[in-house]
Amino acid sequence: MKYLITGGAGFIGSHLAEALLKNGHSVRVLDDFSTGARENLTKISHDSRLEMISGSILDRKLVEQCFVGIDGCFHMAAAVGVEKIIKDPIGSLKTNLHGSENVLETAASNNVPILLASTSEIYGKNTSESLTEDSDRIIGSPLLSRWTYSEAKALDESLARALYEQRNLKVKIIRYFNTVGPRQSPAYGMVIPRFFKAALARQNLIIHGTGNQQRIFCHVDDAINGTLALWNVDSGWGEAFNLGGFEEISIVALAQRIIQLTCSQSEIEFLPYEELRKIGFEDMQRRIPNINKIRSLTGWSPIKSLDDILRDYLNYVSIT
Repeated sequence: MKYLITGGAGFIGSHLAEALLKNGHSVRVLDDFSTGARENLTKISHDSRLEMISGSILDRKLVEQCFVGIDGCFHMAAAVGVEKIIKDPIGSLKTNLHGSENVLETAASNNVPILLASTSEIYGKNTSESLTEDSDRIIGSPLLSRWTYSEAKALDESLARALYEQRNLKVKIIRYFNTVGPRQSPAYGMVIPRFFKAALARQNLIIHGTGNQQRIFCHVDDAINGTLALWNVDSGWGEAFNLGGFEEISIVALAQRIIQLTCSQSEIEFLPYEELRKIGFEDMQRRIPNINKIRSLTGWSPIKSLDDILRDYLNYVSIT
């Protein structure tokens, strides 16, 4: 089989490309390298079954060309990360709305099955005990750029569902919850890479608000295994699935654990939300995934603990 991965040079996309090649498939990567990097594909760059195309999902003609001869598509490309969204809300909206429209409609026109990468950001400020795929969305003001990513991905999901219902597009949607691992950059505000960067540089670890916010993180290896498990099941079309880990922790406890793991002399510094709102930022207190739906359909469950996640990321940054 030959697969197209949009955003295939990105964090999750590059791991997915490796897994597909390992499983005997061919891969075509489309990436504009704005947040992804060619270095992410170094391990597989000499594989003759890998084809790399530099370009944007905003280029409809290029997207259509990329679908020629494709058996399936993993749409991973997006403008991601709180910092990027806040700094470039217009560009981020264009990529996440019009780019996804190009990819989804081209998949429908070519009868190509597709997996749409979505996000836990969909749920916004919903702090339910365990978020299911049917949980309500609770989103902040549209005037806060913090929520533009959530809004755009929700519209992507709505378009995917409409194409499934009206044009028989075979599409599955995965809502990733805080995926972490090697190759994830601290440049876009992701908390674990950001904390490691500060700790290793002996700088203060900046926490937004009180630090009592609760999160669950998922190792990228688990995320890839779950993604492929869902893809390989011949059911679940037109539906959304949560994908996340299993070990809940507060942000302040996470910072303390990273300081201890790195033997750093760094301290923790708290930044009041009032300051963050001035630049369009808002946070949520708790975001915990219910993954029963994907587990029931595929048999997949995450296996890597938070300690595994932190050790693997430390090993990665120690050799790069």
